[in-house]
Parts: sequence; C-alpha cells; structure tokens
Amino acid sequence: MRCLQSGEPLGRAVEMVPSSESVATSDCSASGHSCLGGQIGNKKPDTGNIEEAESSLRESGVLNYEEARALLGRYEYQKGNLVAALHVFEGIDIVSVTPKIKDALSKSRERRKRYSQNNDEQQMSVHAVALLLEAVFLKAKSLQVLGRFKEAAQSCKVILDIVESSLPEGLPDNFGAECKLQETLSKAVELLPELWKLADCQREAILSYRRALLHEWNLDAETIAKIQKEFALFLLYSGGEAMPPDLRSQMDGSFVPRNNIEEAILLLMILLRKVTLNRIEWDPSILDHLSFALSVSGDLMILANQLEELLPGTIHRKERFYALALCYYGAGKNVEALDLLRKLLSNREDPRHVPSLLMASKICCENFSVTKDPGVSFARMALENLDGRCNQLENLANFLLGVSLSAYSKLAISDAERVKRQSEALHTLETACKLSRMEDPVVLYHLSLEYAEQRKLDAALHYAKCIVKLEVGSNVKGWLLLSRVLSAQKRFLDAESIINAALDQTGKWDQGDLLRTKAKLQIAQGQLKSAIETYTQLLAVLQVHSKSFGSRNKLFKDKRDQIRNLEVEVWHDLAYVYISLSQWRDAEACLSKSRAIKLYSSTRCHAIGKMYEAKGLYKEALKAFRDALDIDPDHVPSLISTAMVLRHCSDQSNPAVRSFLMDALRHDRFCASAWYNLGLLHKAYGTESAFVEGAECFQAVHSLEESEPVEPFR
Repeated sequence: MRCLQSGEPLGRAVEMVPSSESVATSDCSASGHSCLGGQIGNKKPDTGNIEEAESSLRESGVLNYEEARALLGRYEYQKGNLVAALHVFEGIDIVSVTPKIKDALSKSRERRKRYSQNNDEQQMSVHAVALLLEAVFLKAKSLQVLGRFKEAAQSCKVILDIVESSLPEGLPDNFGAECKLQETLSKAVELLPELWKLADCQREAILSYRRALLHEWNLDAETIAKIQKEFALFLLYSGGEAMPPDLRSQMDGSFVPRNNIEEAILLLMILLRKVTLNRIEWDPSILDHLSFALSVSGDLMILANQLEELLPGTIHRKERFYALALCYYGAGKNVEALDLLRKLLSNREDPRHVPSLLMASKICCENFSVTKDPGVSFARMALENLDGRCNQLENLANFLLGVSLSAYSKLAISDAERVKRQSEALHTLETACKLSRMEDPVVLYHLSLEYAEQRKLDAALHYAKCIVKLEVGSNVKGWLLLSRVLSAQKRFLDAESIINAALDQTGKWDQGDLLRTKAKLQIAQGQLKSAIETYTQLLAVLQVHSKSFGSRNKLFKDKRDQIRNLEVEVWHDLAYVYISLSQWRDAEACLSKSRAIKLYSSTRCHAIGKMYEAKGLYKEALKAFRDALDIDPDHVPSLISTAMVLRHCSDQSNPAVRSFLMDALRHDRFCASAWYNLGLLHKAYGTESAFVEGAECFQAVHSLEESEPVEPFR
C-alpha cells in the first residue's frame, strides 16, 4: 500500500505476504485481468482504505495474507467487479482468524497503548478487525447481488456471531468509530433479516430481527426504529405464524406476546411512544399499520387510546376525530362514535366532510332504535357535497339514503306519508343499483329486502336471485332472503330446496341460521318431528362452535355472542314446538337450558306464558307475559298474548285489550295475529261501525297471511 502511494512497483510490497504465490497475481489471472497495476490505473484508490491499511501496518508492522485479500476484495467490489471480489473474499480463512478477532474485541475496552513487537504471536489491531469484518460484509453483499441469498445470510451472520460472543454484555460507546467498525456492524445487523427473507427462511428472519433488537449493538435511534418497523410489517404480512419470543430475562409481570399480531402491535406501540417522546421523526405509516393490527385483533379501544395520546399537531384534528369515531364504531360504541362525528361536522370543524357524513348516516341506519335519527339528513348532505365528483361515493350515498328513508318510513304517522317515504326509499335504492351496474351485492340485498317488506314479492324474488348468482352462493344472507321470499309466496318446498342447496355449499360454521330456517319451513308444512331433528342437528353444531370459540377472548367476542344468542333462540323454538304437542316436560327442559345461557329473556317469559295458557292457567300466563314486557316493553308477541288473555278473562270491551293490540301494531304493522285479534275485538262490540272496522281488520289479516314469511325478512 506504501507502493500505491509512492507509485513504486508492487513487487517488494507483495513480498510481505507470507505465501509462495502473489495474491494479486493469482486473483488477477483467476478473474480475467492481466495485472493489478492496470486496474489501479483505471480508478483512483480509496484514500480512506490506504489510511486504514497504513494504520494497521504501523501497529503490527506486517500485512498478513487475510488482510491483503480483504483490501484487494474491497478494491474489486468498489470497482463493481463482484465476481472477482467474491473470488478474493472466498480465499479469506475467516475461521482461522476468528480467535484472534475475538481476542482483540474482548480486550478492546482495555487496549494497551504500547503494542507487543513479538512476531510469533501479535495482538490483532482494531483496524485489522474492522478490515476483515468489512470483507465478510462485502462478501455477503456480493452474494446478495448475485442472487445467492442463503449463502449471503450465512456470511453476514458470521459477523454478528463473532461480535456477540466477544462482547456478550454489549458494545461500548463509540466502539470502533475510528475505523468504521461500528458502521460495518450496524449495516450487518440491518442486512441479515433482509437476506433471510430473500432466502425465504421466515424462522431465521424472525430470529434475526429479535436478535437485532434484544442485543446491545450500539445502534442509533433511527436504525433501531427502522428495524422495529420492518419486523412489525414482516410479522403482520408474511403469512406465517412465528413461535412466541423467549423473554425469560424479562421481569415477572412483563407482557410477553403470544403470536405474530401481538408482537407486531407491541413494536408499533413502542414506535408511537418514541414519536411522542420526540426520539424519532413522525411516520404516518406506523399508525396505519397499527390500525390494521388492532382491527384484526379486535382491540379497537386500545387504538383509540393511542390516538388520544398523540401530541397535538401530530395528525390533523379532523383526521383524529374521524379515526376515533371509526374505533368507537368498531368497538360497538355507536352513540359515542356518532357524537364524535357530529362534533366533527359542526360549523367549527368541517360540516362538509363527506366520509364523516356517510359514516354518520350508516350508524343512524344500523342503530335507528337507539339514535332515533334515521340519518336521512346526513346522506342528503353527502350527496349535495359530492355533486357528481365521485361515482363510487355517490353510489354509497344513494344507498345509505335509501336505507335511511326505509327506516324513516316507520316513523310516519299517516299511511300516505309512510307510502311516500317507502316509494322514495325504493327509488334511491334503484338509483344506487343502477350506478353500481347491478354488481354490488349489498345494494341488491337491501333493494330486495325493501321490496319484500313492502310485499312486492316478485321484484324481491328477482333481486334475491341476482344476489345469489352474483355471489355464487358464498353469502348465507342471500340464501336466507331468497328462501324467506319463497316462503312468503307459500312455496315451502322450493324454499326448503334452496336451504338444502345452501347447506351443501356452506361450511358447518355458517349453517346455524340456515338450519333454523329449514326447521321453521318444516313446521310450516306440519312436519314437527322433522323440525325437532333439524333443531337437534343445529344444537350439535352450536355446541362445537361454543367449544371452538370459548378459549378466545377479544377477536371472536362478537361471533361468540352471536352463537350464544342463536342457541337461546333455538331452545325457545323447540319449547314452542313441544308446547304445541302438549309435551310439557320437554318444553320445560328446553326453557331451563335457555335460562342457563341467558338469565333474562322476554321470549322465554312469553314461552312460559304460552305453556300456562295452553294448560288453562290464565293468571300465571298473564304474569309471565307481564314479566316479558318488563324485560322488553316492545315485545310484540307478549303484547298480543297479554291482550288475548285479558280478553278471555275480562270484559270483551276492555279498553286495555285494544291498547295492547294497537301498541303491537305500532311496532309491527305487518303482524297478522295483531290484526286478527283486533278484528275479534271489533266484532265483540256488536255495533255496525265496529263490524265494518272488524271486516277491514280481517281483510288485512287475509292479505298479510298470503304474503307472510316463516321468518321476518329483515
């Protein structure tokens, strides 16, 4: 290297290498180059490399074989001759020099100022260590470029193994700064997981990430944050499930992730905390990935807490409100979500924010009984602000407006007003259907549902068939709606055939509602024994379901609650079947099973009342119906049954009877049983006007029974 500076011939310098053959000559001939001097003439040597080499020579007084290869290989790598560089690097016997490197690193904290001149066994300098480790790193980079990823990862791992075994307690501050040793080590720590990923070795990649984060490598904050983020993304999107980390060194009570999602969430939350403490720059993608991870795991309230803890100005105030509303909505806190959206849509914030308007309308549609606001104004305002700028959002706004108007029609006082709102709901839903080119199954579903509820069954049947065809039978809701429309047309055999076809194409986990509908179709055809067998089959499926989801907490909470509610309703259905067969013990057993799952249920109280009524115990029946109304004052079957028992036990013209029946019709205008009992009440009055009103009631009953499904459409 002194010759390189002075321009003297290389002959005397190469003599310093303890080998019978010149390294430069052998490597030049192997790589197809005539001589090293010609290569040097093409490119100016790296001054930094020469300074490091001179420092090494000053310390040791000799340039050994491995160091010479390291210098020559780096020179070839810098020129872009990767094959030649790799050939040179592969000649370095890193195994033989590893003990010297480890010894030099372990004693680097207490290096002596004077170096031994013993030529038999010399102490390797830190500069020489840096040179050799850099050679290993450049070898890994060359292998990476040449597509030999696994070999590259194994080569890169050697660097970490040497340093970690030499300094198990971690690296001291400013370690190797004077000779770029720390820089090489940082690059190796960052590169190794990427190489394992390229080699499709997921387990090794995860172990490398954990090693990079758990060992003290003296990395800067930005590098650590980058590794944490890349590791979190790999855990979230790699598609494989990693073994949980072994964190036995952690203190008792510390959180230990149990799976990929939890480990990724932990990393992303650490990154957010670093942003809050101003240790790293704000990266919006961190919040995006954390939102995805917490949404998948069902921990949306944790995400809401993270959003609330962000410093003001980190994200826009409007964006924060909207994200918080999404979190509350996903966690089932719809009223809180709607309050946030109303705050965002106030005049102080942004009353024209279309996503918030659409979401507010959606929440109102889905929770009409709670919000008491159908969301019509939000949907109309969204349409006005869009003004045809986005077809997709305009389609969504029309859809939400149609659903809102459908809910709004139920608040109408007069029939004329109700019909007007229903007509407008159909019109907007049809507009949304046209805008989506009949390719949106959700829009088709609600359009078919609206036609069905207005008893326009032919149109409802047409769109229900379109749903099943469009979704290729993949959605249970489409099958159920089609079978219910057919049952409303009294085509029970066709409806049961549809359910059987759906059962053939559906996994057992999704067969609950299908089996229940099948049982009700069998009851409608008088096949009570078959219905009992179907209910028994359904209960067996639900039992397996409950055991499967019983041990999981947050992710499957909604599914578990849905299964639990369905099981309760199935026991009630079976109880009604046994009551109709006068099998009191079986009915009581079913009701006892229901009580064990859910303590308070208006339907169970109603079933108990019907059993007492069938036995002729009218006082006990009336008490049971009142218990049902205490739990749910709007329970229509209990309102009707209370009126029937009161009419049987008291004066036929008891005004309370009429009050209960009118209350039932206020909640469900399509209840044939309520109209029938109201007709009987008018008939009992005996006046001419009462006979006319009674006839109208019976005519309504006839019309409703002709189009009544075995289950409610919605």
